[in-house]
Amino acid sequence: MPLHEGIYEEIINQKLKNELLDVRFDSYDIGKERLDVEEARKVLSSYISSVTRRALKYVRDNESDDQLALINQIQTCNEIIVTLSEKLDDQEFQSLKIAEEGEVLTSLYSKINSIKSIKKNDVIRPITPISQSSLFTGSNYEPNMLGELKREILSSDSIDMLVSFIKWSGLRCIIEELKTFTEQRDGKLRVITTSYMEATDYKAIMELSQLKNTEIKISYDVDRTRLHAKAYLFKRETGFTTAYIGSSNLSNPALTSGLEWNIKVTEKDSFDIVRKFEATFESYWNDREFKGFNREEEEDQKRLRLALSKDKEKIKNDI
Repeated sequence: MPLHEGIYEEIINQKLKNELLDVRFDSYDIGKERLDVEEARKVLSSYISSVTRRALKYVRDNESDDQLALINQIQTCNEIIVTLSEKLDDQEFQSLKIAEEGEVLTSLYSKINSIKSIKKNDVIRPITPISQSSLFTGSNYEPNMLGELKREILSSDSIDMLVSFIKWSGLRCIIEELKTFTEQRDGKLRVITTSYMEATDYKAIMELSQLKNTEIKISYDVDRTRLHAKAYLFKRETGFTTAYIGSSNLSNPALTSGLEWNIKVTEKDSFDIVRKFEATFESYWNDREFKGFNREEEEDQKRLRLALSKDKEKIKNDI
């Protein structure tokens, strides 16, 4: 395929290098820069990943027998791992070779009575992969966003939610799963939201605050819309943390019928994005603008009622 004018961010391999030799230097400006040593790990691993995918597709396309195709793909991957082990003179890489059976571990739970004990047939997991990113567009031909959130909740160890507003119509759709998560699974839930435009429902915050192992922080800054994020982080000690980032607030239409767009990113294929999510959430959590809410504190209830009231003068008088 001939090179097209435009911007690139492509590793120059031998094929591309030869193609660039055919470009007339008197007619085109060619932009290049050296790889940054700190970024090289990500860039080069991404390049090797694309080469490997292409190689495995070639292996699959040239073998009609499914079992043989799988075996050949595994052997190809293992040969790459052996090469790395020999190159680095590190035998530990040998333990990373893929077992010939070609199996994937999907769950591990204790059979002994415990908070997380679960029968094999009762394992709950999202329909979409927890190792590969996905895009939700509200289409009827993809998994339902609400259903996926429920499954993410019930398969997590801790959850962080960052939403500009929370409606009772949306919260009630997942409240039972959150109760199971916080009470039966002993999971930790943290929620950051705002009172901007009085969009959050007082009842939703009160219901959330009743949950065990749950902390809520609220921005009462009504003059600025500093927080307009809609993001959900589902942490897993297994290393398969997932995050949903997009346009869906906690409202019924956003979770059920709206044409909302949300991208699901995973720790396995978007490690840096997930880590940035975690770090940014922590910075908000520790920002003095976001005030902790305690349903047992009358002052907290008064402040929230006032912030969410359309008729603030009446509320002030009542208080």
